Order: sequence, then C-alpha cells, then structure tokens
Amino acid sequence: MIKIKLTKSLITQSPVQKRTVKALGFTKLNQVRTLPDNECVRGMINKVKHLVEVIQ
Repeated sequence: MIKIKLTKSLITQSPVQKRTVKALGFTKLNQVRTLPDNECVRGMINKVKHLVEVIQ
C-alpha cells in the first residue's frame, strides 16, 4: 500500500490533471489516501507529481 497526500490546489491545472487527481480519489486539499502500490497508481502519481506528496 502507498499513502499519498494532495498538497497543491487544482484551480489552475489542466482538465486532464484534474481528472487524474479525482481518479486517485481526492476531493479536498491536504487529504490523505491509501492506495494499492501497483503500476497503474504509480503512473497516475507520476502524471500529477507536482500536486501530490508520497508519504512513507
């Protein structure tokens, strides 16, 4: 399992990045989600790496 936290706002981001963050399950700023550690989730995190923080 991998924990990620949404640290930046989505206001000025592109629609693709907004949909990626929503697909990761985020609805609020500073929200922490625990997701399975697989290639699909890692790819989504990589697309929005400037908006999220991986918590170990």
